[in-house]
Amino acid sequence: MKILSFLLLLFLFCAHSQEQSRPMDPFLKDLQYKSFLYFWELTNPQNGLTPDRYPTKSFSSIAAVGFALSSYLVGIEKKFISREEAAQRVFATLKFFWEAPQGTDPEKCTGYKGFFYHFLDMETGLRYKDVELSSIDTTLLLAGILSCQVYFDQDNPLENQIRDYADKIYLRIDWKWMQARPPLVSMGWCPEKGFLESDWKGYNEAMILYILALASPTHPVSHLSWEAWTKTYLWAEFYGQTHVNFSPLFGHQYSHVWIDFQGIQDEYMKSKGIDYFINSRKAVYSNRAYCMANPSGFKGYSAEIWGLTACDGPENAEYVLDGKKQNFQTYWARGASLVEIQDDGTIAPTAVGGSIPFAPEICIPALKKMNEIHSGKIMGKYGFYDAFNETYPKTKGNAWIGPDWLGIDNGPIVLMIENYHSGLLWKWMKKCPYIVSGLKKASFHGGWLDKN
Repeated sequence: MKILSFLLLLFLFCAHSQEQSRPMDPFLKDLQYKSFLYFWELTNPQNGLTPDRYPTKSFSSIAAVGFALSSYLVGIEKKFISREEAAQRVFATLKFFWEAPQGTDPEKCTGYKGFFYHFLDMETGLRYKDVELSSIDTTLLLAGILSCQVYFDQDNPLENQIRDYADKIYLRIDWKWMQARPPLVSMGWCPEKGFLESDWKGYNEAMILYILALASPTHPVSHLSWEAWTKTYLWAEFYGQTHVNFSPLFGHQYSHVWIDFQGIQDEYMKSKGIDYFINSRKAVYSNRAYCMANPSGFKGYSAEIWGLTACDGPENAEYVLDGKKQNFQTYWARGASLVEIQDDGTIAPTAVGGSIPFAPEICIPALKKMNEIHSGKIMGKYGFYDAFNETYPKTKGNAWIGPDWLGIDNGPIVLMIENYHSGLLWKWMKKCPYIVSGLKKASFHGGWLDKN
C-alpha cells in the first residue's frame, strides 16, 4: 500500500517534466529578478563575498555566498547578466576561497581544515569576531561552488579554472576531522574552545552536508554517519500531516535547492512510503495548517498569510496584549512542528517563496496576498523584506516590517522559483559526480538516480 501511495504521489508531482519550462508568472518573474539583484549588486566583486544583510551594514555570510553563486546561473539563463560576467564573478569568488589563509590563528584566517568561518569581514575576508568554523555554512557555500563547477563546462581558460578551483576547495575539506563524536558531524569548531557541543542530528538543513561528506574522495565519513543521522528523525503527525518533523521551513528547503529528491528514496523514506520532496510538501501544509489554526491568536494569520521559518523579528521584549503576556524576538528560528513551536506572530516570505516547488498551489497565492494586503510595502528593490508582524504593538496598528533583506532568505526565493519554473539547479546538479556518489552511499535509489 505504501508503494502504491508513493507511486501515485510521484506521478502527480513529476508529471510535468523538469526538462521543460513552465510559463513564468509575471509576479514571480519580477520577484525573482529583484531578489537576484541582492546578490549581483551587493556582493563585493573583488572577492565574491556577499553581505549577510542589507541595508544594515554587516559582515559576509558564507552561506549567502553559496546562494549567490547559484543565483548567477539563474541570471545567465534569464539574461539578467552575461555568461562572461557571471564567470568572472564566480572565478573571483573561488579564487578568493582557495587562496584565503587557513589555520588556527583566531584573527588572521578565513578557515581551517578546508572549512570556513560562518561570517567573514566583507573587505579582508578574515574571520568576523569570534564566530565558529561552520560545517553547515561551508556546505551551503560548497553547494553553490559545485553548481558552478558543473554549469561552467566550456573548454576555455576561465571556465577551466572555475572547475579546477571547485575541485580543490571540495577535496581540501576534512570531514573526518569535523567528527568530534563520530559517526555524527559536529556543527562547528572555534580556535579558542575547540569543537561545539552539538552535532548534526534530528532532521534539518544538514541532509546535503552528510551527502557531500559521504562523497568526499579525500576525507569521507562512513555510511554509519547516514544511519546515525536518520536514526534521530522524529516521524510524527502534526496538524494533519505525518512526516519527518522539523520546525522552521528552511530545514525542509535548503538541501532541495540543489538536489531533486523527487522519486528517489533512502532506506528510511522507503520504509515510510514517501520521498523527501513529498516530506517537504507535508511540512509546508503542516506549517500552513498551524498558522490557520492560530492557537496563540496572532493578527493576520490565514489560509493565505502564513509561513514560519528563521527570520528577523521586531525586538526581544515582552508585552501584555489582551491580558496575556506575549514575547517577541529579533532573529529567531521560528517554526512549528512536534519538535517545538517558536512563534511570535512574525511571518517570513522566504518560508513560502522557498517552498514553491513543493506546493505551488498554496505558496504562489500566499506571496501575492502578502504583497497585496500590505500595499506593496513589504516589497522593495531587492524583493520581499525579510519578515513582518501584524501583532507587534509598538507600530500602533500597522504591521511591523523588517528593514533588511537577508542573503540566506533571498537565495531560496531566487533558486526555488527557478526550480519550479525550469528545474535548472536540479538538472545541473544531477551531473555533479559528488552529489550522485553521496546519494548512492546514503542508500538512495530509484528515479533519475538509477539512470546515472
